[in-house]
Amino acid sequence: MTTYVPQSVQDALDKARLQGMKKKNRLRVHAGEEIYPVLRQWTDGFSVEAEVVPQLRGLVDLYDGTRHLSQCLIVASEAEAGEMRYEFKRATAAADSAPLDFYRAPDAPVGLLGHDHLGEG
Repeated sequence: MTTYVPQSVQDALDKARLQGMKKKNRLRVHAGEEIYPVLRQWTDGFSVEAEVVPQLRGLVDLYDGTRHLSQCLIVASEAEAGEMRYEFKRATAAADSAPLDFYRAPDAPVGLLGHDHLGEG
């Protein structure tokens, strides 16, 4: 036995599913000056609402609320059920500080005091 769902019912189900994903997700993709909600994210990509978000390409930034997660080079993968899926060609995790160009031991002192601060007197 096959199950047939009228297209109008399928469209309503897809719309409700997309609305549910938007409400529970804080992820956003920043493409230039524009910001769009992310519906889902997985290890090597993410999806956005196909009807609302224009075709994205190139370098974008992913945010979780205000926290910068990564800078990504993306390519469009496929559109299905109202979602446009993108895959990462490269995803570089965002850091709070600049990378060091030398090794810092985990037990290294945070700072050094000069001779004038030894309390001689």
